[in-house]
Amino acid sequence: MPRRCGRKGGGTLTGPNPVDRGKKGSKLHVLSEAQGLPLAVAVSGANVHDSQAFKPLVLGILVVRSRRGPPRRKPVKVRADKAYYSAEHLRWLHSRNLVARITRPGIESGERLGRHRWKIERSISWLFGYRRLTVRYERKGSHFLAFLGLAVTLTCYKKLARLTV
Repeated sequence: MPRRCGRKGGGTLTGPNPVDRGKKGSKLHVLSEAQGLPLAVAVSGANVHDSQAFKPLVLGILVVRSRRGPPRRKPVKVRADKAYYSAEHLRWLHSRNLVARITRPGIESGERLGRHRWKIERSISWLFGYRRLTVRYERKGSHFLAFLGLAVTLTCYKKLARLTV
């Protein structure tokens, strides 16, 4: 979105600062089930668009086993932010027989998705509750991803152990 220049009488529109394009840091992408337990996690660079992590997350879902019936191998619905909306992703989800619940940018507000969004925000806060993940100390992405995997395992264990007791 273009913004107005801050100079006096400056009616010219300016774009984003061209210096800030190569942002340092990393982003955490989490795919969770309906109750908020994380199923798949990914780490990407801060300057990478969110939609590039969508397909690897969906493909990273493991087999969900149940006590009765055949094991479910995939979710039924996929809910996502506006950042993940594209015609390519919708076709890809349709080819995998998944129902896409992705808010369309400029058409729908995020309020309808907000009823389900708090669950993913809660699971991200569970993961960032571990001190090692709050600030990224590791220079290698593989080390950070390993600690992230441990945090996911511990989070799932704590939540599932609470259900069985």
